[in-house]
Amino acid sequence: MTTHTTAPKTAGTPAPDTRTGLIGIPPHIGRALATGGGLLTIISTFLAWTWTAEFPGDLTVYGYPGGLQVLALIGGALTTLFGLASYGVKGLRWLAPSGADAAIRFAALATFATTWYTIIAISAQLGGLVNLEPGGYIAAAVTLIALLGALALPFERPEPDPFDPDDTGWEKFRHTTAQNWQTIRAAFAPGAPRPVRALPAYAEILIIVAVLAIALLVFTYGIGTEYDELFVGFLIMAGFGFAALNASGLISQVTQLTARHQNITICGAFIAAACFPFTQTDDQYATIGVYILIFATVALGLNIVVGLAGLLDLGYVAFLGVGAYAASLVSGSQSSPFGVHFPFWAAVLVGAAASLVFGVLIGAPTLRLRGDYLAIVTLGFGEIFRIAANNLDGTSGPDLTNGSNGISSIPDLKILGFDLGIQHDIAGFTIGRFANYFFLMLVITAVVVLVFRRSGDSRIGRAWVAIREDETAALAMGINGFRVKLIAFAVGATLAGLAGTVQAHVTYTVTPEQYLFAGTSPPNSAFLLAAVVLGGMGTIAGPLIGASLLFLIPNKLQFLGDYQLFAFGLALVLLMRFRPEGLIANKRRKLEFHEEAEAPTVLSKTGA
Repeated sequence: MTTHTTAPKTAGTPAPDTRTGLIGIPPHIGRALATGGGLLTIISTFLAWTWTAEFPGDLTVYGYPGGLQVLALIGGALTTLFGLASYGVKGLRWLAPSGADAAIRFAALATFATTWYTIIAISAQLGGLVNLEPGGYIAAAVTLIALLGALALPFERPEPDPFDPDDTGWEKFRHTTAQNWQTIRAAFAPGAPRPVRALPAYAEILIIVAVLAIALLVFTYGIGTEYDELFVGFLIMAGFGFAALNASGLISQVTQLTARHQNITICGAFIAAACFPFTQTDDQYATIGVYILIFATVALGLNIVVGLAGLLDLGYVAFLGVGAYAASLVSGSQSSPFGVHFPFWAAVLVGAAASLVFGVLIGAPTLRLRGDYLAIVTLGFGEIFRIAANNLDGTSGPDLTNGSNGISSIPDLKILGFDLGIQHDIAGFTIGRFANYFFLMLVITAVVVLVFRRSGDSRIGRAWVAIREDETAALAMGINGFRVKLIAFAVGATLAGLAGTVQAHVTYTVTPEQYLFAGTSPPNSAFLLAAVVLGGMGTIAGPLIGASLLFLIPNKLQFLGDYQLFAFGLALVLLMRFRPEGLIANKRRKLEFHEEAEAPTVLSKTGA
């Protein structure tokens, strides 16, 4: 028998250094390459990348970046700044409170991906690399150099798992692939952020204002992209750029500041949103803005049902339809069989009340069900509503909804003599029809946010969370589960009906086909649920951001044609795989999905 012995480690033996880069370039050289590559990328954007203006954005001008060059310029600036911060340059160390190396990797990757996407798009659209000017070649080379340098920066490698000698070749391949993936994740993982130091209140508020102004600028730029190539480049840069800021720890520090001034942050966000129409020269993008607000408001109402109470509702868009139909029937439309014209406030009450009644009528007999059974019942309700609205045409049923033709010619709203259907000049700015409705929906969204916050912080909100976490335990503690769930269902339905009253006047026409379970464009029940899950269940900002992305991205990806939903679905699958808790993480759900995450010392009631 052979005995294996292991030599004991002496106290003076140094531990092996596990901090190495992904590629075998010395770290100090890699850091210099990343920083210098970022600086050279900035310079390259002032050169011409192609000789012809046939490619969108006119990349033929020397000394003036245009189109996708602007995005590459931003990526190069981020890479350079994080690189200088990693050297400890005085005045820049605040840029990387969690360490600069992971941020450099993300910034260099963002710059590389955006630049090479541009080079490939130019070559594909114009017919080959011959259409590139020297500036294009220089940009491609320096971004590659910066990325290689960033990948050489050291990081703490995870301990490798040993092979099982009895593993097959396929099992060894899977083991090696998993180990390599863990190493890549460790390379891009951010460090532990340090707490933000206490600042005077006015300074913290000024920082919040600056962050909101940057967010407005980014949103305005994204929604105003004039051609498809620019929007795709914007998505690449925005995604990796946000990851770089998050890896640097800046996002964490901003989150700490906004948590100290929640009311000011919310008010500032609405003020920034109200400034959006004044940044536009026409009503084109205000149209997208008002539809985003309608979609986001309904998603926030669904967040009460799904995010707080934990009830899976697959027919929620029907409540939006009930509110829209109820308001259109009493708003003076010639297609309405009632022939009445209520003022706006009365039409809003009618739409919200109708949705409330339907919410109670549907919820009362069904909310004793749980899980999949409740989801199937709500899905059936959504389809029943659409089919019923289609049949109430005077032939298959009573003449109420005008069947598949719907309620048309719904007049524009007039509030205190202010006609929302015509242009108005305010302080030298021309505010069009959709901008008027944008401001109205902004007020309604503020009301819905207020209801969500107050209800989430109330006794009934804590009961919703208890039901969501463990209904059996909540019932054992004396919570009336049926009553609590019915209230959530009713409140969510009312908020959806509130948004539906405005939607009816914005679209002029209400038809049954607008309220499907799933379709190519929102709002529909599938997109609403996706907005809540994508943004982050149980939070306020999550559904608002999720709804904005789910409406804006399909609207901008129409050039993909039949592949639009495929690309969109693939993006959602990848996001749910790598960030299942959503973009704006609920603290409780983040701990559920990431067991290695450190638990915070204090958890709020909803995690918002």
